[in-house]
Formats: sequence, C-alpha cells, structure tokens
Amino acid sequence: MIGGGSAGYAAARTAQAEGADVGIVDQGPLGGLCILRGCMPTKAILRSSDLAALIRRAPEFGLHSTNLQVNLAAIIERKNRLIKEFAKDRIQALQHPRFALYQEHAHFVSPTTIQAGPHRLSAKAYIIATGSVVSYIPIPGLEEAGYLTSDEALELETLPESMIVLGGGPVALELAQFFSRIGVVVTLIQRSAHILSGSDEDLVRPVEAHLQAEGMKIYTNTQIQYVDRSKGQKTLHFLHQGQKKEVTATSILQALGRRPNIDGLNLEAAQVAHQTNAILVNKDMRTSQPHIFAIGDVNGGYEIVHIAIEEGEIAGWNAVHPNLPPKHFSDRLKTQVVFTDPQVASVGLSERECLDRQLPYLVASYPFNDHGKSLCLGETYGHVKVLCHPQSGEILGGHIVGPEASELIHELIAIMYFRGTVHDLLRIPHYHPTLAEILTYPAEELIGKLPRM
Repeated sequence: MIGGGSAGYAAARTAQAEGADVGIVDQGPLGGLCILRGCMPTKAILRSSDLAALIRRAPEFGLHSTNLQVNLAAIIERKNRLIKEFAKDRIQALQHPRFALYQEHAHFVSPTTIQAGPHRLSAKAYIIATGSVVSYIPIPGLEEAGYLTSDEALELETLPESMIVLGGGPVALELAQFFSRIGVVVTLIQRSAHILSGSDEDLVRPVEAHLQAEGMKIYTNTQIQYVDRSKGQKTLHFLHQGQKKEVTATSILQALGRRPNIDGLNLEAAQVAHQTNAILVNKDMRTSQPHIFAIGDVNGGYEIVHIAIEEGEIAGWNAVHPNLPPKHFSDRLKTQVVFTDPQVASVGLSERECLDRQLPYLVASYPFNDHGKSLCLGETYGHVKVLCHPQSGEILGGHIVGPEASELIHELIAIMYFRGTVHDLLRIPHYHPTLAEILTYPAEELIGKLPRM
C-alpha cells in the first residue's frame, strides 16, 4: 500500500481481512488529506463562521446580540485540537501490528519492486493511494506577488483585510464564505460561466445570490491576465464580459483545484500508464499493470472521501483475489456535497448528464421559500429537485440546494440504493413539520406526470 489516507487505509484493512500480509508506506504526516487538510478542518472552521452569520441575524428572530468579535487564532486552535484527535485514531489504526508500516517515501524501481527509504520491498500486488496536491496554475505575476493555498489558508491566525479568491469549486466557495463571514472583504473570480461549473445551473444560482447578499463580489466567465503588487496590495487584472477589470486586496487565495499526487513515484519504471498527471484505471481499479491498482484522488476520478473508501475496498479485495471475478466500481449513486450556506447536495444523474447521454427523464422541483419548516427557520434560499424514469418512476437523481442539504440528500441515497421510485418516496411517512417532507412535493408532482399503471 503506497499511501495511508482514507483510500489507502480502506484498501489495507480489506486486503488484510481477506488474508493478505499488508505493508503500508506513507512518508507522513500520517492521517491523510481528509483529516489533516481537507474535509474535517474545513468543516471545523465553517462551524464558527456559520454561527457568526446566524448571530448577525438575531434581530430577525426578535433577539438582541452584542457586538460580535472574531478571534481567528482561537478558531484555528479549536480546529487543530479536533484534527489532532481525528488523526490520532487513524495513526493508531495504521500502527496496528496487523500492518507493516514504513514511514518513508516510496517509488517504483520495477513493476514488482519499490524502494521505501532504505527498504527495498517486493509484493504480489501494489495499491497506489497517494492522494492529491494543490494545483499550481501559471498566472503571470502571481508567484512574485505571493498567494495562499487552501492548505495555508487553514493555518492563518491573523485576519487579512481583504482577499481575492481564485476559483469557483467547493474548496474555493467554502473558504470564500468562511472568510467573508468573519469580516474579510472577499472577491471571488471564476473562469467558468458559473460557480460549481459541473453542476446544473439552477443549483448554483441560489448560492451565488446568497453569497452576494452577504457582501461578496463574484465575477464569473473571466479571463485572468496577470497580478502585480504595490505597497502591500495585490492587484488582479482580468477580462470580464470583454472588458478589462481589476480588483485589489491584501491577500490572494489560489483555490483553483488539486491534481493527482504522482510526483516521485517513478511510474515509468513500473510501466503504469498515466496522462495529465492521473493514473489510468479500469472499473476494477486496476492500472495498465494488472497487479497494480490506483485509488482515490490519484486516479483522477471523484475527489470524494466515501468514493475513495469504496475504491479502496474494491482494490483491496481484487488484489487478494486475482483469479476470481473482480468487483467493480459503479458511480450510479455518486454523491457530492458543498458545505456553503445554502448547502448543495446531489446524488445520481443531473439534468445535464441526462441530456448529454440522451436519457429520457422527468423532473420536478419545489422551493424552500414555500415550505413551512424552512420559513420557520428563516432559511428560504434554494429548492429540491428530483429526476425519475418517465415510465417506471425509478428515481434517477436528486439535487438539493438549501438548508441541511447534506443531511436531506441521504433519504434520496437510501431510496436510490434500493432502486426505489417516486411512489416509494411519497409513501414513506414524513413527520410534520420537518425539512425532509419537502421531498414529497416533487415526488407527488412526478407521479402526476407518470403513465397510469
């Protein structure tokens, strides 16, 4: 096992449970991207900024709040304390005697041998799970002006006065809203036509509207030209709708994504095919070498932890049983969540995917601003959307932008896991008043569109 993060550990415990002797090579720090620099630290700090935003809304609910004071160092200290505990559990699991752990950098010297520090190791199968690293996009003047990566932004203890955020993906949006809500003047620059460029446009418009209502400036469909610096200020020059624009701030956050971490693996020696920095794999997670697997971010697929874990379990099983029919990964239930406010959550097919694949579908949606519980909560941005097969009513996809979308989506995941229909969704009892009962409204509309049995 090369890498001991979420994917690597899942593969290691699966292979060991299937009877293999498992070695894990991880140069550290142990814990993996999700725990140390990804999902967990961002969710820890977002809790603080979400509370700050809610406190500012106190008068809406008949309450009076005193002046809010933000202590970024204390926010980061809380995050670090939590991450230390999360990492401790993973470290203990990796150091368990059932594994041979090598805290070294690994690289291939042949298709069947790796070098791990002073150790030369051979195995019947290898699983590469080295994760991803921050992408470095060449922008003239950016290096000279200086910038923050998402990793570095998670360690800031002093508030910048203002910030330019480059990017419109999940990491960029979550960090942009975090800094905006704790008092930083934020401008977000996105190259695509809208933020979250892989999502249906109707899902991202409520997020854009809310971010702008909170004071963030957003420019989409831009062309970045260059960056310069003067008297401690950094100015980004770009084109927007054919016009030259510039924006100045004290800091720049480069959040234009991550890339698979294959640096130094010497994949050529292993004769493993790769392109655009990603290792090519089949649905059984095998590379061009049938005894070498690649899982998680390093294969350029979905940068999502639960999918990385599933890929790890598949690879771990297949590696131990090369002579049995292999297990395969299916993205039918692919799920993604963006922890902005409002949150965005999706499972299964989007409308865009259905159109691109020429798949027939029916769709219905319902807004949170016409739903009782969300009105009581004062959370009225967004809507829910359900896609189903036009004959059987089987749910093909579900999409939520709004309050607690990250939790609500799991009802749709469960129904889709069992290939349930909109009839099933409507039959399931939903307590009133709850946010979850909003899902019954598009189900009811879709049933009215289906042919009568």
